[in-house]
Amino acid sequence: MKVTLGLGCDRGTPATTITQCIIEALASCGLGLDDVRAVASIDLKADENGLLAVIQNNGWSCVFYPASVLAAVDVPNPSETVRKYTGTPSVSEAAALLAANADLSHLLIEKHKLRGPDGRNATVSIARIPQ
Repeated sequence: MKVTLGLGCDRGTPATTITQCIIEALASCGLGLDDVRAVASIDLKADENGLLAVIQNNGWSCVFYPASVLAAVDVPNPSETVRKYTGTPSVSEAAALLAANADLSHLLIEKHKLRGPDGRNATVSIARIPQ
């Protein structure tokens, strides 16, 4: 199965926490790193070192969307807290769906969250790419 990942994280989240979150999310639906075709996030994260390291280490293509584009996507778990800090009620879910060019029926993992040992949070959403 081919999937896309929508990624979100706190500022300064280390690559190890983001990677662990991705591996856990993929494993929960019987997938691995080789099934990922692309990743996406909000443009506010385009300079996030941990996120960029994970993308580069895996050789994934990545798209960073502006908040206004993400905000236009219908998602199952909008968050006012996320909206307060980013300008959109969803980063990971909306980004995964946009990158997959898919609708809600293709969302395999809505939000898988992990708090790393340093207290930083990562969130991963997984969308199946329609065939």
